[in-house]
Amino acid sequence: MQTRAFGLTGLHVTPLGFGAMHLNDDRVSEAEAGHLLNAVLDAGVNLIDTARGYGHSEARIGRHLAHRRQDFLLSTKVGYGIPGHADWTYGCILAGVDAALTRMRCEHLDIVHLHSCPLATLERGEVTRALEDCAAAGKLRVVAYSGENAELDFAMQSGRFDAVQTSLSLCDQGNLPERLAALRARGLGVIAKRPLAGAVWQQTQRPEAFAEGHYWDRWQAMDLGEAPEGLSWNEVGLRFTAHCPGVSSSIVGTNKLAHFLENLAWVQKGPLPPDLVATLLSAFQSHNQDWFGLI
Repeated sequence: MQTRAFGLTGLHVTPLGFGAMHLNDDRVSEAEAGHLLNAVLDAGVNLIDTARGYGHSEARIGRHLAHRRQDFLLSTKVGYGIPGHADWTYGCILAGVDAALTRMRCEHLDIVHLHSCPLATLERGEVTRALEDCAAAGKLRVVAYSGENAELDFAMQSGRFDAVQTSLSLCDQGNLPERLAALRARGLGVIAKRPLAGAVWQQTQRPEAFAEGHYWDRWQAMDLGEAPEGLSWNEVGLRFTAHCPGVSSSIVGTNKLAHFLENLAWVQKGPLPPDLVATLLSAFQSHNQDWFGLI
């Protein structure tokens, strides 16, 4: 697959990455998890994204991909859930990085995000310094932030992060165009999460989940009707996000290999026609006064 520069980090990522959150699903067996992870790499994808909060995910990546560590970039998230450490403290970040290294059976992590860190904590700087110290010790390569809105702006403007992960989809365009352009101008790598917005266009009633419920409301208000001829809204949504200028990679999570390969084929078709992109942007912008980014 073709790759893109991940900001100014020196790394290069495939336009589609694999979000490993669904590996926490107990309905996915160890054998199924191993097959899925290896098949994703065999398809040419080189970015695997996970988090401490994703349960079995990190450990399964370690068990099934440690022997292929040179084949992919490993992205994870820290900040919480370490016994003996208060969340969002210097020690918690250090211990979280060490725990991720152990669980994923590797000597270094490529990208480590502060996972939706509160603004006040970011402003104190302690947790960012912890990631910087881990990078100086060779435990990680890219200091990153995952989040939205004011927190994302602070992370970007601080000059202390090399990459971010943020929501971007047909139903979550708050980062367009100004914030994404600013991230690009500052040379930050950008991972777009939730590019399919929970596929709310396929739902017959409002989802109960917080983000998906808001996406449903927005989709109804945008009133885009049927997908363009020959396309599905899933394809339109994924290509819209994956080919936004400034996006390094979009991550999709699934426990079904066929679904992931279908997504991969869509991304490889390239950008949407400019007139369709303009329509999608306009449909959001005419309603977005209170449509903040959703974590």
